[in-house]
Formats: sequence, C-alpha cells, structure tokens
Amino acid sequence: MRADACCQGCAFKGAQPATRYEVASVVARALVDIDASKASKQDLELLKKLVMEFKDELDALGVKVDKIDKRVAVLEDGIGGWKIRGTFRFDAKFSSDTDNGVYYYNENNLKNDFEKERFRLFLTKQISENTYFYAQYRTGADGAGKYNDLNDGRGDLQHMRWSHLFVNTKLPYDIDLRVGRFTVDFEDDYGLYIDNDALFGDFRTDGFRLSKKWNNFKATAVVSRNDGWEFAGKTVGDNEGNMMNYTLDLNYSVERWFLGATGYWFQYDGRSDLSLNTNTYGIYGGFSFTPAVALKGIYYMQDFDEGYGKGTNDDPKAWKAILDIKQDLLKFTSLWIEYSQQDNTFVGYNDRYSIGGGAYDYVGRNMGVAAAGGTSKWWFVKAEQKWNDKWSSFIRFANVDYDTAGLDDATEWGLGVGYQYTPALYFELAYDQVDHGDSWNGLPGGLHNNGGTYGKDHVIRFRTNVNF
Repeated sequence: MRADACCQGCAFKGAQPATRYEVASVVARALVDIDASKASKQDLELLKKLVMEFKDELDALGVKVDKIDKRVAVLEDGIGGWKIRGTFRFDAKFSSDTDNGVYYYNENNLKNDFEKERFRLFLTKQISENTYFYAQYRTGADGAGKYNDLNDGRGDLQHMRWSHLFVNTKLPYDIDLRVGRFTVDFEDDYGLYIDNDALFGDFRTDGFRLSKKWNNFKATAVVSRNDGWEFAGKTVGDNEGNMMNYTLDLNYSVERWFLGATGYWFQYDGRSDLSLNTNTYGIYGGFSFTPAVALKGIYYMQDFDEGYGKGTNDDPKAWKAILDIKQDLLKFTSLWIEYSQQDNTFVGYNDRYSIGGGAYDYVGRNMGVAAAGGTSKWWFVKAEQKWNDKWSSFIRFANVDYDTAGLDDATEWGLGVGYQYTPALYFELAYDQVDHGDSWNGLPGGLHNNGGTYGKDHVIRFRTNVNF
C-alpha cells in the first residue's frame, strides 16, 4: 500500500503539517480502497496501527471504529486468498479373542489393525466481509491391503469425497444464507452430546439453510435433498431413496438457560410403490446452575408412514437428560452423566457411545434385534481430566438394557491417557471393552446371521493425531 495511494483525493498545502482529522480521513479512505490481495502483511499491520492511533478522530468523523476493527481483522485473515488446514489421525489397534473375537464388528475375527483412521482437508476462502466459502475433503478407516487383487501392501486410500461444500453469506435484514452441502446437527450446536454421535440428526445434505436472530431468539430453516439414503432400517438405493428434507429449529437462549424445538420432515418421492415419509419432532432445553454445572436434555417423537412396517410401535419416542459438570468445580475432573430411553423402533444412532473410529464395536450393537414394543434404557458416564497443558486422561462407562427377552444387557467401559506433545501433535493410549452378555436368544456362538451377537472383547488403541 503506497502512501500516494492512501492520500489520493486528499489535498495538502505545501509543507503545512496535516491535522489528525486529515490523517484520519486518509485512514478511512484507505480502508475502502485497499486491495487486500495485493497489500503486504506489513501494510495491513500499519493500517491496523493507524486505526488504533486515530480511534477518537475516526469516531468524531462518524466512522464506527468497531466496524473498522472488524474490517481490518477480515483483511488480516486473508480476503482474496485461500486457506488450507487439515487433520490426520492414525490408529494402531490391538484386539484379543475373548468370547466372540469380533471387536471390529464388520471384519470377521480381526485381531489387530493399523489404519489411516481419519484424513481431512479444510479449504476456506473469505470472499468478502460477509461471505465465505467452505469445503471439506475427507477419507479414513482404510488399512493397507489389496491393490489390483495383489496383496502388495500399497493400501491406496478409498472413499475419498467432498463431505462439505458450501457458501455462506449475509442477506438483507441480517439473514444468514448457506447454499451447498452441509451438516444438520442441532444437538451438537446446543451441546447435547460429547461422544461420537447425536441421538437424532447429524446428517449431511444438499440444499439451503436460512437463519435469522432477533436478540435472544434464533430461527433456522433448511430445505434440502438426499438421494440413495438408508433410513429407518430401509435400504433404499439410487433412484429409490430420494427424499426432500425440511427442517425448522426455533431457539431462545439467555445467559443461564436455553429452550427450543426442532422439526424434521422427510418426504419420500422415489418409488411409487413405497410410502416412506417420516417426521421427527424434538423439544430441548438446558439450565446452568453455575458456569460449571448445567442440566440439559431433549425429547423426540417420530411419526412413520405405513411403508416402514415398524410393527407395534410406529410412533416411537426417545429422550435423554444430561448433567454436565466442568472441571472448574470438581478441580480434578469433569463429569458428564447421561441417561436416555428410546423405544426400540425409534430411528436414531445406536452407536452414539462408541469409543469412535472405523469398525469399532459399540454398546448398542444389538438394537437392530431388540423387540418392537420394548423401550431400551441407556446410561453413559464420562470423566475427563486435564492435568496440565500436556497431559490429560479419561474414564468412560456405558450400559443398555434392551427390554427384550433373551437379549442380555450390554456394557462398555474404557480409559485412556493423552499427551499433547506439541500444539499440533497429540498421542493417546486407550483401552476399551464391550460386553454383550452371555447369550443372544439362548443361541451359542458369536455373530449370528440375524444380526445379534453375544460375548465380550476389548481393544488397546494407540492414536497419533496431527493438526496442520
């Protein structure tokens, strides 16, 4: 940014010194005229210092300094440029045959596994002060193995995809608009889960999202579409699983509490001989007794078309209540205590308390064979300890009672220790065990063709995670 460019349009008389107001005018003009894609970092730093120096004069000229500070921050963050960041996670997992020998539930009798568990690239561009582009490219959970039918250990990555691809901008009346592929996950937005997945929601979709705030009230609407979706236990393939998705979330939040409601309307428009519409309604809320103690939860109701054939309970319900205690209160640990109930025909995520990662066993694995008409009961407890800037640890426990004759309760517990070697490099050693009980419907053996399983197994996992 040249001095003459800043002063274009400003007249100075010979050697007469410029007043502070004249210089402030130059700074204000520079903010309008600057081309951030060509300006150097030193120019932007100088501009920021000038804004701070002439803050009072700019305010007197009617130029809002808070907006200028925001403008400079956007310039510093790279208008006109792309940003790339990412994360890479590698898991070395060692399992052991105990009762069923199938800890990796989709890989029969696999004991040990080394996997590129997660690789994600985040590509962003700040297009203007109110518009940005976001994309996420991901793959994961692929071990080294076959390539052209030869076991040569190349382990080429498969299933790489653009999982997110959208533009976010501001419309008139301060309406936020998102267009493209994005995630719908209101449970995560309001802090209603911490491990692996939501009770319901958390799906990617293609479409439009509009949101608007009025002081403490916020409304969010989604109009989108999914093709080839496996939903509610019905596998519907290409040109069969087409669904229009309509979502509305209404939220009111103040300092100590929040309250809201969400509706999901999935309208099937695929095969004419299938009736697969489904609606899900949720009511949620939370109250913070102190900054370190909060009670929160959510209640869901679902309504299925007759095409799903859900049996004796085609209008299932589910709910969960959470006590969230921060480490600030207990000093040595945080504590998350969660109790939930769900009708066995409720469509949600039954692996939500999994330790996380590809092919892991999980405590709710037998929900697919739990009896219709029953209501399963779940407990989940997690304690996390942050010892210092480097060391951390956790202990976790989960249990489910399926309310089904012949189907034993399932229990999962685990513990781990983490070490933040550098701000970008993290190591973790964890142990996890899942016990599905002594039998499934009195049948001997491990994994059965009908999907039920029994027995227990465990895994030791050494994780390396890099953020860049």
